[in-house]
Order: sequence, then C-alpha cells, then structure tokens
Amino acid sequence: MIFGAAALGSMSQERADATLALLPQFGINHIDTAESYGESELRLTSFLADHRSDFFLATKTRDRTGPEARASLERSLERMKVDNVDLIQLHNLVEPDEWETVFGNDGALAALVQARDEGLCKFIGVTGHGTRIPGMHVRSLGEFEFDSVLFPYNYTMMGNNEYRSDVESLLGICSDRNVAVQTIKSVAKGRWGASPERRFSWYEPIDDPQALERAVHYVTGQNAPGTERADKPHLFLNSSSDARLLPQICQAAAQTGAVPSNEAMEADCSAHGITPLFDGAELERI
Repeated sequence: MIFGAAALGSMSQERADATLALLPQFGINHIDTAESYGESELRLTSFLADHRSDFFLATKTRDRTGPEARASLERSLERMKVDNVDLIQLHNLVEPDEWETVFGNDGALAALVQARDEGLCKFIGVTGHGTRIPGMHVRSLGEFEFDSVLFPYNYTMMGNNEYRSDVESLLGICSDRNVAVQTIKSVAKGRWGASPERRFSWYEPIDDPQALERAVHYVTGQNAPGTERADKPHLFLNSSSDARLLPQICQAAAQTGAVPSNEAMEADCSAHGITPLFDGAELERI
C-alpha cells in the first residue's frame, strides 16, 4: 500500500497533518508525491521533519531536459526540506517526442542518473496514465534499467484486451528484472459528469463500500499465493487522491481478500456505472 500524496494538493496544513497521522496506524511507509501536485510537497514538510527515516519517499518530475529535471528535483528537496528522496520518477512519459528528449544526451534521464550518483536519490522510476503507457514502459525498460514503473490497473482497464496484453508483457519484464510495480486508479469509477458537488480528485471514485472493497481486492488479491499470476511481481496499490476514502481503502487492503469474480465485478460496473477512465483519446496526457 502506497499513500498517494496528490490527496494533499489542495488541503489546509491542519487537514494534511491529520491525514498523514493515519499512515502509521495502517502500517503505510511509502509516500508518493510530485512537484506538480499542488501544495502536496509543502504539506509534507512538517511530517517529514519528524518521520523521514520511517518512510520511503517518492516524487516526480515532468521535465524532459537534463537541466530542467535537475532543477525540478532540487526544488522538490527544498520544498520538503529533505536531503534526498528514495525514488525520483519521470512523470507520464508517454509521448514519443518527449521520450526521445528524455533519453537524449542532454535529457532528463542522464541528469537523474547523475543526481543518483550524487546521493540526491536512490532509485529512478517511470510513470504514466492512459492506454498507451504499459507499452511505453516496455519501451523505456528496453533502454534503461528503471527501478519502478507506475500505471493504471483496475477491472475496466484490464477488460481492454490490447491493454491487458501490454500489461502482461510489462509484468513479465518486471518479474525478470525485479522492477517494482506500482498501480493507480484502482477505485476509479469514471470521469466526472455534470455534478455540482465539490470534487476531491480529477476522476470520480467508487463510493459504495462493498464495490470499493472489491475494487481494492482486484489489485491486492493478485498477490495472493496460488493465483494464476503468483509468479509475477507484487502489485503495489496507490491510494486515491480523494483522502476521504483513505481509511476505507486501507481497511480493504489490510484484508486478505481474493480477486473477486468477473461476475461480481461486472455486477458492480452495472450497478454503479463504473466505466474505463481512459479510452486512448482524452485524458491521455493527464
């Protein structure tokens, strides 16, 4: 279980402190943030001052050139008042032109490798959203030994045969190379409609308790001994950017639930209007 610190992006410091206080209670020791997540890094500062040694800390950069990526990492360290992060990630590396820039001689990757050599980070990862990202992660791993990948994993996304095929190829490589697999959007219900209610995340999360529990177990259950993918790498689950759901997600993840049946997942999709968040067109650059 990973705490998705995008949830802190627009919070008051008081509410952020209360949210972060839940992490030790649930045994969470991995925080995932990014410079682009609003005030998230700033909201972490006081918590990290007391708990830095207790947490694996990850952040991200959207920059593609070396000087910009280095500056981004240094800003993150300054904002969080830490000497280093455990993991720096190239954020949403999916567009071909950006990919070429990152892997170029003066690209972001070379700068992050230098930063790693200097002790500013320990590991380097790559993240992404949308239907193309598992395939792009395969390409990225063909060029560099990244320590981690991050991509969407939920029932509706895995119902896309092409997407599932790319994910299985990616998981095979990650298994062979001991690459950490981080998943996102486990409890995504779909895109927001014309709701006037305040939105705590850019996508609408599942709010039915039982459906949410099954959505979490669709990911965490994959790690259970005896499953058909028991020889594949462990799947880590990022919590939702809607912090109100954090206790429910943590409680569900703490249970040893098996992967729900396709019939149960289909019933949830029908009853609660759960649809794929990405379709290969809109939102691919989120």
